[in-house]
This record gives sequence, C-alpha cells and structure tokens, in this order.
Amino acid sequence: MSSDFYTSSILPYSGIIIKICRAYTDSQEDFEDYYQEVCLQIWRSKDNFRGDSKWSTWIYRLSLNICLTLVKKKRKTHQYYNTENIIQNELTEDKTVFSDEDLSLLYEAIKQLSEVDRAVILLYLEEKPNKEIAEIIGTTPNNIGVRISRIKERLKKILNGKIN
Repeated sequence: MSSDFYTSSILPYSGIIIKICRAYTDSQEDFEDYYQEVCLQIWRSKDNFRGDSKWSTWIYRLSLNICLTLVKKKRKTHQYYNTENIIQNELTEDKTVFSDEDLSLLYEAIKQLSEVDRAVILLYLEEKPNKEIAEIIGTTPNNIGVRISRIKERLKKILNGKIN
C-alpha cells in the first residue's frame, strides 16, 4: 500500500474505521488486527469503488462487512474449543484496553446488540443521516428511524445503573 493512498484515502476516515473495529472487538490485539485488515481490504478494493455513493459511505460499508466477516471466522474457530472460559478470561484481562470509563461502558453495551444494530448505532453516533445509514445497511430510512429508537431504549436498559 502506498503511503500516498493511505494518507489521502484512508487516514482521513480512520475515525470511522476505529469506531467500527472497536465495536466488534474485545481486545487491543483483535482491534489492531481488524484495523489492519480493513485498511488492507480498502487498498485492495479501491479499484472497485464505482462512485455510486460517497467515499465515506463506501468505507463504512466495507469496514462493517470486513469486521462482520472476521467476527464470523472467529466464532467458527472458537467453536472447536471450550470457549466459555477462554472468552471470559479474555474479557476480564482486556477490560482496561480503552481508557475512558464511560465510553468503555457504552461500547460494552453496544457489543450486546445484534451485529446489524451495532452498525446502525455507530452510524447514528457518527451523525449520519438516516438516508445514508439506510444505504449502508441496505434498508429504508423509515426502518432506520424505528430501529434507532428501539436501539436507544435497549441501550438505556443495558446501561441503567452502570453510569451515574
């Protein structure tokens, strides 16, 4: 990957990539692997960008798809082990990966949502309009509006009592 491409086409959107990778990982090591894989796939797929949407929308969509694929691969790999103890140990060890406690609590709550709902709320938190979220997710803007309301209620219930 050329440094020019990274500097001009990936780095300005690194916040998007970081938020998505963070929402789908539980450890710093996984986060770094996911981030690197997303950047690599953006570079590999750059010639497939047709310009039907904004570059940022394409980055979101690609980042989400890559993270979801990596999550599924990880699940398949963990099915061959007694994953309950392994995952619990990883979560206990890596709870302090991100420093801001309230933000960490929010991400823990977001991780309890379905994969699609995680994507929707991350895009909402990025202040993307419902139309753009719908385009990325593959649904209608009205559906996104309803989903966001339900997700907010679910997050309130999850966070109730965890943040003062």
